[in-house]
Amino acid sequence: MNILYVEDEEELGAWVYQDLTKRGYQVTWLKSGEGALERAEDSDLAILDVMLPGLDGFSIGKRLKKASPKLPIIMLSARSQVDDKLEGLQFADDYITKPFHPDELAARISVLLRRFDKIMPTVIEVQHLRYYPKQFQLFDDELQEEIILTSKQLQIFNYLLKHAGQIMTKEQIYESNWGEVFFEGDKTLMVHIRYLREKIEKDPAKPTIIETIRGIGYRLKQ
Repeated sequence: MNILYVEDEEELGAWVYQDLTKRGYQVTWLKSGEGALERAEDSDLAILDVMLPGLDGFSIGKRLKKASPKLPIIMLSARSQVDDKLEGLQFADDYITKPFHPDELAARISVLLRRFDKIMPTVIEVQHLRYYPKQFQLFDDELQEEIILTSKQLQIFNYLLKHAGQIMTKEQIYESNWGEVFFEGDKTLMVHIRYLREKIEKDPAKPTIIETIRGIGYRLKQ
């Protein structure tokens, strides 16, 4: 599960980031609302602090909800007045006041992911492959053996699987998995895709799982 976390307070942000990462979430931590709309496209849930430099959390949250109505949003704030909570809950799905216990935040995240049907199934079949997302284990059913992927190959596979059937641009895949701006001509992604195909495709020269969409990017076919 990918969580977008927007918090400018360094100490609190690091604490939440580390705790959620330990719980198995992939967390994108931003210290302002800049870039939040773009990051939300690949996120399963957003956590927003209210007091932020530039646009406040309420303004960012409203924009996120308008752009992605199915994105669950949790607001975090030291402001505990009823009027503040009511304002936040006009668009957000939950509102937590600071200070809070990490178990409370984790529990509320879990509730929202279930409510919005964001929880991945225990097993996913992709042609001759069988994937267990919670254990990050991939098997070849025909050869009856486990396929060992590197962390980056697993990231790319997970990303494409999440967007199965959709054409994803090279920019989207690279920037979501490397967290850096993609420059045309960079062969890094292409090389990783080639190595990934060598492990999961029956015939890497004629891939049927990860298709190349010439001039655009890639698409995973189940």
